[in-house]
Amino acid sequence: MGEDGMRLGFVSAILPDLSLEQVLRTAADIGYDCVELMCWPPSVADRRYAGVTHLDVGEFTPADAERVRSLAAAAGIGISGLGYYPNPLAPQATESATAVRHLGQVIRAAALLGVGQVNTFVGRDWTRSVDDNWPRFLEVWRPLVDLAEEQGVNIGIENCPMLFSRDEWPGGKNLASSPAIWRRMFSDIPSRRFGLNYDPSHLVWQQMDCVHPLLEFADRIHHVHAKDARIDRDRLDAVGILASPLEYHAPVLPGLGDVPWSRFFAMLHRIGYRGPVCVEVEDRAFEDSLAGRQAALRQSHTFLRNFLVRRPSQP
Repeated sequence: MGEDGMRLGFVSAILPDLSLEQVLRTAADIGYDCVELMCWPPSVADRRYAGVTHLDVGEFTPADAERVRSLAAAAGIGISGLGYYPNPLAPQATESATAVRHLGQVIRAAALLGVGQVNTFVGRDWTRSVDDNWPRFLEVWRPLVDLAEEQGVNIGIENCPMLFSRDEWPGGKNLASSPAIWRRMFSDIPSRRFGLNYDPSHLVWQQMDCVHPLLEFADRIHHVHAKDARIDRDRLDAVGILASPLEYHAPVLPGLGDVPWSRFFAMLHRIGYRGPVCVEVEDRAFEDSLAGRQAALRQSHTFLRNFLVRRPSQP
């Protein structure tokens, strides 16, 4: 752990073929401090990085929590948070209800574990405007935040617009994509338990400053994802920002894209951030095999560890 309190981790979704114990051991072998554990209900994934279950919270008990804590302690690895990224505001009632119900189970499991952090998406009906989504956002999320308050758990909303395919056009499947919307969200749901799982890469491909918002939302940054994005400027000039984003950008490992990591970490230090920074591997160049994905985690650790100050060992 850095002497400033920041902890370096990774998102377990990139290791779907490993057990929980193997994920924790991988983190320890590479030198990470923590892991964000994926908690999807066991099912067939409907998109990349979804459907990964390293912690099944469906019937989670105190005994289960003790077992998980014991495994983490044996590996010397912390749990940065529990992750589940569905669309709670999906226009299909069954999909929405399933997501909301399971998200409640994730919140309760986090409390049992003593983790205190759940990361997710707000969701969105992508066929409707922000204003038209807003009443339903409040209807769904006020009770979820109340539950988080009751359980003593923070919620970190990731800022990915979830706009990567024709099915998600034109609005994307996550409202919380910009500082303007964050301001409105936190004004209408002011609980300090309700905050951000901040990923700078999603601001980069939207042509937005990814560093300055950290200052304004310092007290809402509950968790950080470390992912990079490479913008193909020639392609962007050819297709424009109204094209599908994957036509002009690609998610890449930290250090291989356009996120200004020195300025980003300088701002995290400036605002006094003391939480996890978790690598989210979504780089297709490293996804052809388990060995490639493990190499991506090693490379990301090597690059990002430079920005976290190590406490000198005691003689």
